[in-house]
Order: sequence, then structure tokens, then C-alpha cells
Amino acid sequence: MCQFIETIRVKDGRIFNLTYHEERMNRTRKEVWGKTDWLKITDVWSPEELPLECSKLRFVYDEAGIHDLTCTPYTRKKILSLRLVYDNNITYPYKSVDRSMLNELKKQQGDCDEILIIRDNHLTDTSYTNVALYDGQQWFTPSTPLLPGTMRQSLLDKGILQEREILVSDIPQYQQISLFNAMMELGEVVLPVKNILPVIINYPLTKQLRLLLLSVRA
Repeated sequence: MCQFIETIRVKDGRIFNLTYHEERMNRTRKEVWGKTDWLKITDVWSPEELPLECSKLRFVYDEAGIHDLTCTPYTRKKILSLRLVYDNNITYPYKSVDRSMLNELKKQQGDCDEILIIRDNHLTDTSYTNVALYDGQQWFTPSTPLLPGTMRQSLLDKGILQEREILVSDIPQYQQISLFNAMMELGEVVLPVKNILPVIINYPLTKQLRLLLLSVRA
């Protein structure tokens, strides 16, 4: 049976972006199984049970409903460098328990802290976050994410983020890249774009790919 997950930020006894998480969960159930009953997170987790410190509320859901709830203290990973990895066939339209395709790409990470996935020469996501790039005035998020996250949609709705097609060759036009997801706000993890390192090459390059990689290094 297919299973999906939600990870939600909890702090000061409050669930962040609750509406966005419920909307994604119920949209997934409708698209995958045709379920039209509306599940509510507060039906299975009482606000009185929520911790005050920053924590990660996680649960699995499927056709039958919500289960396997946990709430644990959250510690953000330290990310100082990103490795470009290429996969034109990867898909991850739902926040699935099955992360096998992402885990395979993680094997190309090398000595970097995280990967930045390129599909059809377009920026998508890291293995666990959406991304945004800063041009000196505005933050832009790629219009081609693998998984449109809840924090991403919230920031777009508020006008804090703008959506834009971003090719890998466009990276040098920006100054910084920020990683963000339900647990990390925009601007919490920020790297200079020079810390985005090219793919590890273990095979002959085509002329087109060689020129593309050179443009990123420039």
C-alpha cells in the first residue's frame, strides 16, 4: 500500500501552516485513492499535547487515515555546500514514504553536505527542501520543484517569494541560495552560490553538458 508523510513544525504549543498541510494531505488522498472525506490533524493530536520547544510533528497517512504520529525535538542540519546532481527522470510529486529515487541521488553527494537536483537543466529541490535564490533584491523559487512544499506555497501566497524558471546556467546570476521547508524558514539556511559545486564526473561528457558545467563554474 502507498503511504505518505507530513512533517510539521510545532512551537509554543502551535502547529505552523496547519491549513497548508491538511490541504496537501487531503489533495493527495483524493488524487491517489479518490477519497473525498476531509481528514483533520487536530482530530488525532490535541493542542494540549503540543510541546513548547521547536519540534517536528510527523505522521504517516494512507487510504485508511492518519497513524504513526510522533513529535520529537528538532535540530537543523548544518549545510555549507551543495552538489549538483542530474536526473531527467526523477519524479516525487507527493511526500511519499518511499524516497528510494532521492536516496540514489544522495549517493552522488561526495564531500558536500547536500545535493541540488537538476532535471532537464532546471533547478528543482534538494533531497529534503525547496530552494530559493537571491539576486540582490528579491528571492525567487524555481517553477519546477519536485515537490511543491507547504512553506513554499505559504511564502508565494504572502508575496515573499516569486516563482521563476531557473536553469542551471542561470545560477551565476544570483548571489545566494536558501534552503527551506516546513521546519526551516526562508533565510535560516543561506549559502553563497559559489558553494554550489559541479557534478562529480564519472563518465564521458557530451559537448553540451561540458559547456553547461563550465558556465556554472564561471
